[in-house]
Amino acid sequence: MTGNHETRNGLWIAAASFVLWGLMPLYWHLLKNVPSLQIVLHRIVWSALLVAGWLAWKQGRGWLKATLAKPRAAWMLALSGVLIAFNWGLYIWAVNAGHVVESSLGYFINPLISVVMGVVFLHERLNRVQWLSVAIAATGVAWLTWQYGQPPWIALGLALSFGLYGLIRKLVAVDAVSGLAVEGVYLFLPALALLLWSESHGAGGFGGGYGLAADALLIFAGVLTALPLIGFAYAVRRAPLSVVGLMQYIAPTIQFLLGVLFFNEAFDRDRATGFVFIWIALAIFAGEGLWRARRQPAVPATA
Repeated sequence: MTGNHETRNGLWIAAASFVLWGLMPLYWHLLKNVPSLQIVLHRIVWSALLVAGWLAWKQGRGWLKATLAKPRAAWMLALSGVLIAFNWGLYIWAVNAGHVVESSLGYFINPLISVVMGVVFLHERLNRVQWLSVAIAATGVAWLTWQYGQPPWIALGLALSFGLYGLIRKLVAVDAVSGLAVEGVYLFLPALALLLWSESHGAGGFGGGYGLAADALLIFAGVLTALPLIGFAYAVRRAPLSVVGLMQYIAPTIQFLLGVLFFNEAFDRDRATGFVFIWIALAIFAGEGLWRARRQPAVPATA
């Protein structure tokens, strides 16, 4: 498989992951009566069981030892697991606490964080047109940030935690599914302990308290949690982090459309100005990428 083919596959998988993330608010809306901490704990438990069980079936019981034997994998996956759990918890708490707009801003800032990390830590290079698109997107994000009148700490926390998560998964030499499974192993017992404690002290409602439909949605949340994370980890191992970082605007753009068209949230002229900057940046970046791809000579097929 050629390097160009690997990169192209990574970008397609990244796009699918971000579309799924963008549609997630529709799913969490169905669980609006379940406490946010309970949703996070169920996401951890069911996704860990799903991914670890699938690996045990496909690779046998030795998958965990083999993954942890990779250089730096043990501590780096522990760190990435903490980062993604923090990101989930902060996001769900923020949405339930009425900070939906600031949470969305966090996922607009996040691609810029990934671009900076790719350039600074991985020595990735951007050409002048790509730098222009980054500068325009940064202008849009700065405009949206300024509208709050104070530092958007929730948005910054979401952006930094997921940006660092992507950087670590880029650096650790494990495949996407195994990496997610190890993260789940680290988080599984603490999450399960908290769930059991909640149920024994009347703070939980799984098994009838939330309703059978909510129980099923909490279990299936494990699938919806695992799929885009596996796709994201797959993508960042095969495509430049700076490119994947800019593609992350797909998810908050879909969330924006859902917020305006489905959840009927306000969208005034000031907010529209910031979004226009970001969409112009995306158009420039995508157009430059298509132009560059067409200029590259075709790679002859090998036997």
